[in-house]
Order: sequence, then C-alpha cells, then structure tokens
Amino acid sequence: MSDDKSKTGGPDRQRINTSEEYEVQDWSKKFGVTTDQLKDAVDKVGPMADDVRRELGK
Repeated sequence: MSDDKSKTGGPDRQRINTSEEYEVQDWSKKFGVTTDQLKDAVDKVGPMADDVRRELGK
C-alpha cells in the first residue's frame, strides 16, 4: 500500500518508509548516516523513528 501523500503530518512523521527513496534520503540526512545504515536499523528495530534513532545512537 502506498503512502497517501495528501495526508501529511501526525503518525506518518513518526515512521520511516524505506520503500520511498525520498524518505530514506531525508531520514539519512537527519540522522547523519548512510542510506544503508538507516535501512539496516529499520530492518532491525522497525519503522518507528524514535526506535531507529536509538538504534543509531543519535
């Protein structure tokens, strides 16, 4: 199921969707990591941004 880009904010801002390249780029830049590091962290702990941040030590 694709993101509904007409619905922004709220819960969508708390999740990292690795199927959307622009999200991977944005979150990687925000956390200061490579896209591979971000994807590995999401694979390990799930898509919630706070969990990924903790996994990355940020």
